[in-house]
Amino acid sequence: MSTRPLRVLVLTCNTRRAEALAGRAAQLGVELVPARPTSSAVDRSALAGTADGFLAVMPEGYCDLTAMLQRALDDGDREWAWKPIGFLSHDTRANQPTEQVATALGLVPLRAPAAIPTGEARHSSSTADIAVLDELVRVAHALRPLRERTQPGSVTGPVPGSCTRRLTPDDAAEVTVLQRCCWVEEAIANDTLAIPALHESLDDVRRWLADWHTTGLWLDGRLLGMVRGRRVDADWHLGRLAVVPDLRGHGVGRWLLRTGEAAAAPGCRRVVLFTGAQSLANIALYRSTGYRALEAGEPGIVSLAKALRHHLPAHVPGRTGHQDAHVARSHGQ
Repeated sequence: MSTRPLRVLVLTCNTRRAEALAGRAAQLGVELVPARPTSSAVDRSALAGTADGFLAVMPEGYCDLTAMLQRALDDGDREWAWKPIGFLSHDTRANQPTEQVATALGLVPLRAPAAIPTGEARHSSSTADIAVLDELVRVAHALRPLRERTQPGSVTGPVPGSCTRRLTPDDAAEVTVLQRCCWVEEAIANDTLAIPALHESLDDVRRWLADWHTTGLWLDGRLLGMVRGRRVDADWHLGRLAVVPDLRGHGVGRWLLRTGEAAAAPGCRRVVLFTGAQSLANIALYRSTGYRALEAGEPGIVSLAKALRHHLPAHVPGRTGHQDAHVARSHGQ
């Protein structure tokens, strides 16, 4: 699950009320972004796609928020699904039409909207307003795993209910935990702790996530596995294949390997990977799937390669166009 700060879009025709909540938002580590309702389908999609939740400040008189959500519903927009929406209004009864459309769109209305006070207190944050924002943040965090499947490039995974997508630097915390979990066995088998995956800091992981094409498998906010690849000259280097211990032996690793190799950049002629010299099960798998050892290199490391063969394109999270597929596996790169 991504660890980036939550982003709450404030849908309003008057931003002063939302600005009064800026202090509380800062305490919660939440980014409040004013956004006016829009009639453009492209603008609506972009608006929803960048948000983790919505705070609707309903002004006195007419506002086209309900109309905007209705148009999004008619267009079949999926970017709104599994995101909470809270209401600050002058009359909570006025929220009902908007709540009905929001629910149909997949938004999750909060249970207790806050009435906007009148008079001088109108432009200060009330206890009720803060309570709405606090609940919005809690619900947004709780719904975050369900939003994984609605992200651009998300594809159904091999485990029921799972999905895959390209990992980004925002996923560094989950990737770091997965690495520490999975590479301990490699360290024991090869009698060495000189394995980069066991020592990388969060910043180290963020940097390579920005450079490598890395696919992650998610279920309910948990990172179940990953594989990364990148082009080096005419080779596609695969590595960091990882599967959580409780799912090993169920074909998840093999599925990730096919996915990782299918992401090979156009023009690559072979897949290259390496593993520990004492990782005998890994080496046996590589050989059984067509890999052959390269010339001896670094002590304690076995490098293998296999020629790429073209096949019909298959969808890979985060990529389009030419793709190749074969089974590959690496616990090294």
